[in-house]
Amino acid sequence: MSIPPPHGPPQEPQGQHPAPQGRPPAPRGQAPYPPPQFTYGGQPGLAPYGLYGPYGPRPPAVVNGVAVAALVFGVLCLVPAVGLVLGLVALRQIKRRGERGRGMAIAGTALSSLGLALWVAALASGVLADVWEGVKDGARGDSVLALAKGECFDSPGGLEGWTADARRVSCAREHDGEVFAVVRLPGDRYPGDDALTDTADERCHDLRDAYVMDGWALPATVGVYYLVPSRESWRFGDREIVCVFGDQDPRKTLTGSLRRDGTTLDAHQLAYLEAEAVLDAALDESPGSEYPEDDLPGHTEWAAKVADALAEEVRMLRAHEWPAGAERAVGDLAAGLEEAEGAWAKAAGADDADTYIEHADAGWEVTDPYVSVTARHALGLASTPPEYEEGAERDTGDGGMKV
Repeated sequence: MSIPPPHGPPQEPQGQHPAPQGRPPAPRGQAPYPPPQFTYGGQPGLAPYGLYGPYGPRPPAVVNGVAVAALVFGVLCLVPAVGLVLGLVALRQIKRRGERGRGMAIAGTALSSLGLALWVAALASGVLADVWEGVKDGARGDSVLALAKGECFDSPGGLEGWTADARRVSCAREHDGEVFAVVRLPGDRYPGDDALTDTADERCHDLRDAYVMDGWALPATVGVYYLVPSRESWRFGDREIVCVFGDQDPRKTLTGSLRRDGTTLDAHQLAYLEAEAVLDAALDESPGSEYPEDDLPGHTEWAAKVADALAEEVRMLRAHEWPAGAERAVGDLAAGLEEAEGAWAKAAGADDADTYIEHADAGWEVTDPYVSVTARHALGLASTPPEYEEGAERDTGDGGMKV
């Protein structure tokens, strides 16, 4: 009876080992050939999984640096446009170089896009303007952003160039500048440096006389300066031009307030200056040609305006009830101005240049500033006519500053 062989692969005869395929059998009495080995790092052994290829070990891919920067800008959301651009650049580099960081690039792009959309919405809704007002309210310390009409200040860099600091001081002590007007600008688009400067020059000079109604009280050495928004502050809602008085010599300072308006003058002083302003406005409209021979119609038309202004000033002076100490002086002034009105009216009707000059000269004699010295002194106003230095122009701006 035969015993069936056991289940499983055929058994080799005891004491024998199958020779590896392609190799001769090992000699009798010797150990069989060892299993094949690989070398790694110059030492025998098995190569680690995933680090071995046909050309040796393969290092891991590097992380794209632009992707990291895109993610940082996207999270901070300070300059969303930069983060968006960096994210797009990173995605392109990763695809071309086979680098890592695609997820960071996508996240940075998405966050920057969201931030950019929020900025656009904030600008459209005026939120940034409200933020800017909050910044100004919180900057009541040493900042030009919160300067108000009537305040005096010192600026570390003077009144020309760029500045962001302004230390408020009492106007009674030495100071660099005094704010006499604040102009609010319309629109959302930045008008540009030149346009801002032109606007500031025009508006500040127009508002000067409203702050200093008594022009005789304004020293000839005082010039008009202005603080205008920079392109950066405009983005946050800064729309104000700050008009400032300062000495034309940057090495000198001012002492005492120059303000002469309804907040510092009494009713009689205001009445007198308002009447005087009527004539001053007419005199400022002098014709472009200096000589009447060159433009007689222009000069006669101007003379008619001066005559009308004199008549109005006389009416205003006689309509007001003056204090006892100034009543006679103001009455004498009104009489002299009435005489001047007649001379200017004759100049307005002149048919030739010689006749015009004759009557205009007579009118100038009784409208000379010195005829009002007595009345001014009686009312407590500045009684010394302004004397301008040679080449100095009180209505010339001296410079501007950017915030």
